Amino acid sequence: MKPLIFAVDDNLVLLQNLRHLLEVKNYDVITAVNGREALDLLSTMNKVPEIIISDIIMPELDGYDLFKAISSNPVLNHIPFIFLSARSAPEDVRFGKMLGVDDYLTKPFRIEDLLAVIEGKISRNKNIKEINQKLEVLLSSLKINVVPSISIEEKSHVVLLLVTWDDKIGPRLINNFPEESSSFSIEKVGQQLYHSIVSLYGYDNITNAEGILLNIENFKRNGYIFFDSYLDEEVRGGERRYMLGLVAPKINYFESLKIKEVFTEISAKIKEKKDWDVKRYWDQLSTILVSHF
Repeated sequence: MKPLIFAVDDNLVLLQNLRHLLEVKNYDVITAVNGREALDLLSTMNKVPEIIISDIIMPELDGYDLFKAISSNPVLNHIPFIFLSARSAPEDVRFGKMLGVDDYLTKPFRIEDLLAVIEGKISRNKNIKEINQKLEVLLSSLKINVVPSISIEEKSHVVLLLVTWDDKIGPRLINNFPEESSSFSIEKVGQQLYHSIVSLYGYDNITNAEGILLNIENFKRNGYIFFDSYLDEEVRGGERRYMLGLVAPKINYFESLKIKEVFTEISAKIKEKKDWDVKRYWDQLSTILVSHF
């Protein structure tokens, strides 16, 4: 079965040429002339595309909003998304990548470059699917029963926090739940975790979404840390770096995968400057730690 590519662009000539070039390379191609039409088609398609290639400036719904809509859809958010745009200024490319797209190509483009990106993304996705399938078979054969890391009584020891970087004072605790902890200073542990991330990755590399499970020895806790950034002209370098953290008596690897999914959702709201209910997310995350898999 041929891989399916979804191309979205309001330039009908480019769209027709792109379809022809990709079909010659043995791809199936479906097209839309704007983001709204793309979403309508995606909602009725029986086959999920291998890759979505989209322009940015389009009528009705632009490429940015199309990407946001797809990213928030649990059925579609795994599809590699590529911007193909005439917006070639460095700040435009940087902004596109900051949103989380898988790649950003500028017009005019070389078809060899586009094909290389497409082939690379499809190959990577295929490898990930094969690894996941083998892992599922292995776990099923071993009949692994992952017990919860904490008891229901220990939920009160779970802390959710948000820390940003302040150019003057360093790590700054912005939000947390619960507001107080009887066993450790939430502000201190937040600062320690942020400094740990900086020492591991370097300050300049805390720009793309990434997560890590850490052992906080001096507090006898585990912490799952998720760091990212968004554009902010008021701070040095034009990027506001931040860290989401979940601190608990214990967190295992399988739980960290589910925590990352929740943190990705919260992070999207932070980037879009939307309110997020810290207590509701704390309850969701702490429930992960007391649930059987």
